[in-house]
Amino acid sequence: MSPNGQRDGRPNGQRTPPATNTAIFVGHFTMPRGTTFTTHTHPVHQLAWSAWGLLRVRSEQGSWLLPPSLALWIPAGVPHTTEAAGDTVMRSPYVDPARSAQITWTDPTVVAVGPLQRSLIDHLANLDLAAGPRTRAEAVLLDVLTPVPVTSVAVTEPRDPRARAIALALTAAPADGRPLAAWGAEVGASARTLARLFVAETGLPFGQWRERLRMQAAMPLLADGRALETVSRHTGYATASSFVAAFHRIVGLTPRQYFPAHSGDPAVENSVRRVRGRVEP
Repeated sequence: MSPNGQRDGRPNGQRTPPATNTAIFVGHFTMPRGTTFTTHTHPVHQLAWSAWGLLRVRSEQGSWLLPPSLALWIPAGVPHTTEAAGDTVMRSPYVDPARSAQITWTDPTVVAVGPLQRSLIDHLANLDLAAGPRTRAEAVLLDVLTPVPVTSVAVTEPRDPRARAIALALTAAPADGRPLAAWGAEVGASARTLARLFVAETGLPFGQWRERLRMQAAMPLLADGRALETVSRHTGYATASSFVAAFHRIVGLTPRQYFPAHSGDPAVENSVRRVRGRVEP
């Protein structure tokens, strides 16, 4: 599929941005839930950012869920997969490595996207921007990209069929709070055996693994603007405050910090309506 969701015959599922005389080209893609650009690379750096919705990016270095407040700097040549975890509008800058030597990150790096970065990306999306203003805006955007210490909420699925059965059940119903002893009676293994399997195959004790799974399940709901009380119930927390505390402890930010209100940009709003099927493309 091409960046706008149409088939283009390319095996990697995403076109390389067109060659330009600028340091930064901004691509704008509407991505209905589940749209996936399969594993591919770019000869340029990419700043994977959703102006609305939630992006999931995976590479050999990790897996990230990215709301509009965060973006992922993907160095040129790094294989990665991009997926719309919900209805999403991606506005992604592609950066010429020869003109961005001041950024030396060799691994995918999460950066903050606040009002300034958002405005600069929107400004650079204007293809009619004159050379002087464009060059100045490109320099400022590259200068204000700041890494943030956000914990990935990705979870590894266990391979053992007994632990895997529990993982699949909790993915379908993350609010299920049964202890391992209860799960053991269902899958035919002792709680001690299951505890050992989760540590050995996921790298986390069962309780921590389930908490990360719950945060992963919460992300698309938060990105869609669901009330905290609704998200809390769906993910197994008795109150919104207990969910917020767990989210902050695991992710490193509060839900409000992670999912600030979007800007109301008309181009983004139109894309949102289109991706939800309310207007024709």
